Amino acid sequence: MDHHTVASISIAGSCLDVLGSLYLAYDLLGGQHGPLRLLTRVVTYSILFGLGYGLGLGLLFGVASGLATGLTIAIELNRTSKRQDHYAWPFEVLFSAIRASAFSAALYPQVGFRFAILYAALLTGGQSVAYSRGVRPSLIYSTTRRPVFSAVLWQSTLLRTLGYIAAALLCSALVRHVEHPWLFATRLGVVTGLVTGVGVAFSPYVEYYADNLPQRRMGVVGIGLMFCGFALQSLQYWLSVFDVRIT
Repeated sequence: MDHHTVASISIAGSCLDVLGSLYLAYDLLGGQHGPLRLLTRVVTYSILFGLGYGLGLGLLFGVASGLATGLTIAIELNRTSKRQDHYAWPFEVLFSAIRASAFSAALYPQVGFRFAILYAALLTGGQSVAYSRGVRPSLIYSTTRRPVFSAVLWQSTLLRTLGYIAAALLCSALVRHVEHPWLFATRLGVVTGLVTGVGVAFSPYVEYYADNLPQRRMGVVGIGLMFCGFALQSLQYWLSVFDVRIT
């Protein structure tokens, strides 16, 4: 096992320990009106998108893109929940740039610096245009306990998938020819488009529980996160116990 992977897992475990302690301190942080409402969204969306991206594109992509996507979408939907509106377009461009930068940073080891920079610029531009046309995470905002599947969601998912594929092919043609460019671009576009579409479709579940999660259940979630964090942190020691070679 690569030592970078072991370090990443240990860091993830430490983060889960911190999050778990915050959930256990629910009352001290202001209860229902405190910051844990936003934190619940950030954690849940980061895990949801991180798992999807990670399974389709690898651990590094899952961690980087999951955190960036979870954070920005949580901030946007938290505002929609409170004010029933959205941020001004310059802030939405910033959110687009954060997500695009995380995607490109995760791809950098495979494609190089120039490819990553151009890809980030193309993604930021494409997402910014989508925001200007009203396509944003809060487009189908709901707090019901059922997924929302609508024509506009599937249309935006298809356009996002095609856009990611086209951006990857353009980068491959202009700055660096990656091995099997069509396969690489298709995999990248299908995974990101599908995961984002499914994540947004099931966001009403997250929104409902973020606003209605009972106090005792907050504590249970906190304990569960701390146990997961402990398990991830202890992995490096278990590898030593069983003499697993780390490169």
